[in-house]
Amino acid sequence: MRIIYVLLMTLATLFVTMPVAAQIGAFGGSEPNIAARLEAESAAPAPGKPLTIAFVMTPKPGWHGYWENPGDAGIGMTVKWTLPSGVTAGPLRHPVPETLIISGLMNYVYEGRYAILVTLNIPATMKPGDLLPIRARGDWLACTREICVPGGGDLSLDLLVGDGNIAPASRAAFDGYRARLPRALGSEARYAIQNGQFRLAIPYPAASPIADAYFFPSKDGALAYASPQKVSRNGDTVIIEAKAAGTSAPATVEGILRTGDHVGFAIRGAPGAVPSAGSQASGSGATAILLALGGALLGGILLNIMPCVFPILSLKALSLAKAGGDPRAARREAVAYALGVVVTCLALGGALLALRAGGASVGWAFQLQDPRIILVLLLLVTAIAFNLAGLFELRAIDAGGALAGRGGIQGSFWTGALVAFVATPCTGPFMGAALGAALVLPLGAALAIFAGLGLGLALPFLAIAFIPAIRARMPKPGPWMKRFQRILSIPMFLTALALAWLLGQQVGTGGMTIGIAAAMATALLLWWLGGRQRAGSGGVWIASVALAVVLAGAIATLPRTGEAREAKTEGNAVAFDEARLAQLRAQGKPVFLYFTADWCLTCKVNENAAIERAEVADAFTKAGVVTMVGDWTNSDPTIGRFLEGQGRSGVPLYLFYPAGKEAQTLPQVLTPSTLTALVN
Repeated sequence: MRIIYVLLMTLATLFVTMPVAAQIGAFGGSEPNIAARLEAESAAPAPGKPLTIAFVMTPKPGWHGYWENPGDAGIGMTVKWTLPSGVTAGPLRHPVPETLIISGLMNYVYEGRYAILVTLNIPATMKPGDLLPIRARGDWLACTREICVPGGGDLSLDLLVGDGNIAPASRAAFDGYRARLPRALGSEARYAIQNGQFRLAIPYPAASPIADAYFFPSKDGALAYASPQKVSRNGDTVIIEAKAAGTSAPATVEGILRTGDHVGFAIRGAPGAVPSAGSQASGSGATAILLALGGALLGGILLNIMPCVFPILSLKALSLAKAGGDPRAARREAVAYALGVVVTCLALGGALLALRAGGASVGWAFQLQDPRIILVLLLLVTAIAFNLAGLFELRAIDAGGALAGRGGIQGSFWTGALVAFVATPCTGPFMGAALGAALVLPLGAALAIFAGLGLGLALPFLAIAFIPAIRARMPKPGPWMKRFQRILSIPMFLTALALAWLLGQQVGTGGMTIGIAAAMATALLLWWLGGRQRAGSGGVWIASVALAVVLAGAIATLPRTGEAREAKTEGNAVAFDEARLAQLRAQGKPVFLYFTADWCLTCKVNENAAIERAEVADAFTKAGVVTMVGDWTNSDPTIGRFLEGQGRSGVPLYLFYPAGKEAQTLPQVLTPSTLTALVN
């Protein structure tokens, strides 16, 4: 079988330059095995500015294309350009590949849709309105596990020089393409060849998780491609061991270290000493999974006392008070509450992973970056607040805001769902690393981490329900609960005000006005429905339709979120910019970088209690520290990618870059002394 496969590959090589029509005709059928098209990030590239274009490749099911180094067999993509005078094309930039073994031969391939990026340099001499025709002849090899067929074609793209504006859809698509490119590691690796073994030492933080690790060499001569790779960790170093390709060591070794699904780092190594192998980093990342799961569980427990949860403690407090009655009922409600929390965390986690798989640069708390979600939450919290205040009673409705104000199993489930939906956006202690790990671990392990977060969040309530000694200390239900319920409406009204303010921060005063008007209309409709129910009349369907109309109308008239807004800065702080950060570090200046969002209460507490204190500002000014702020209130792919690169998926994140040194990750709960100690 190996001989047959090699002969097929050789035959494909001989015919790879044939015209595409002849290739298709020779093998039958008219549909290409790998469809290709050119996309431009900007339809109106600006003079003197680079333009990124993409070869978007879509293999048919069962077919695959090849990485720039195809491995033991195959052919990577080649391109011949025909460009206007002065326009130049950079090298092809390939995404992180996959491994595929066929008949003992290792192939570095792409089995699903992928994009190869190229940067075109547009000369400053071009003027707006000039035609920019882009022509490229691409040749590649398309294979299944049985046959290989040469592919290729002439691709074209006609653009007009303009202002360089990028449409939101194009920005999202290219952010997705870039997310699969290998990132620069920044530190040089070391390798050695001894006794027929290739050994590579890659600097990589011990705290950063690795799942399904693999090293893809970009050139021949380093290791035998089909040789199994043993991956281990020795402190802040990842050790790769495999059979050497020969006895002589190449001058340098380059390639990609895969650290997760379509996630990797570009590696460059020179000959040097390689430490002994450490603890094994298994392909499933068992140790990383257990550590991340433990962090998620502990982070969920601590989230109960984080400021993120304070606005909705009214719902939890009411549930805790009701738990003082029948033990069996308390246990049923506790389980229902826990299910609501866990199911919501799983749903949010699954949606996050699905969006990221589709190319979106989103992170944890993505739901609060959408003003439409904020509007829905505003109406929901408004309904709950008025229900707790006794303005109306909705015993006949089994969904929406009424459920969280009801008793019994349904009420407990929806209470848990709302707690998880609103409370989890802020990242508390231990959560940051755990959720960051979930983004690179296999799907099952990632979902287990999200479920662990939910279980930790629900654990105190479960303990009260299932431990008699704790439950015995709870007050018994009685008439006082009615008054208590009225009191608990106050923090819910405050939450509604906070959501209205957040809506204004995201889409302006007009959006906040629409949200408040919709909340008032919702309250009036529910008041009317409650009155009819007390009188023994119907009206549920009328109210439901009316509420749907109010919600749809509010969403339709809500202003669109524009480009990611510039960070609001205090004092001498500057807005986050990766190029500016690199420039400051190159100049030897210390930098305090923090990421925040208006919907993150933990962030705001830290800012008011520590970051914006006068003593901190004085200490930073005296030491020449530049403060840089990344505002993630609205979705910003640039910030999303940077957070992911730090192993995080949400805010807050606090980094301090001492002059000439790498970043220090600070705790997620800050004090003035924590910050002043950085420069003293």
